[in-house]
Amino acid sequence: MSTTDLIETFWETIPPIWRQTRGQIRGVAAERFQLTVEQFQALRRIRKGYDSVSALAEEGRLSRSQASRAVDVLVNKKLVKRLTDADDRRHIHLSLTEKGQQTLSGIYAETEAWLAERFQSLAPEQTQKIAQALALLRDVFNSKPQA
Repeated sequence: MSTTDLIETFWETIPPIWRQTRGQIRGVAAERFQLTVEQFQALRRIRKGYDSVSALAEEGRLSRSQASRAVDVLVNKKLVKRLTDADDRRHIHLSLTEKGQQTLSGIYAETEAWLAERFQSLAPEQTQKIAQALALLRDVFNSKPQA
């Protein structure tokens, strides 16, 4: 297979799979947990360590007011809590509550079940081939280009 053919196969495979998976995640977040995309993304990012409205806005390419509104809703739903910094009272740290952790875990668990359903028709050797191919792809994209 030529590099051109590989690139074409990549475009025919990865983006559509990711769109379906992302749609599943967003659907679960919206339907089961009544979260908008911005609210779900804020929860994810807070879990990753982005602990201020400014950081959420910058990382999510949102306006500060959009990020602030998402956080307000999450606080009202008791998914996120605000903590004042003892050293700098102007800085408010955001963290997930236990309910926020459980909500994210629930969204991901349902998505993983959806993925497992898709993968169940694969034979063990097919599963192994896909795992190997994904590892290769990850390595290619994580390696530094040679100068």
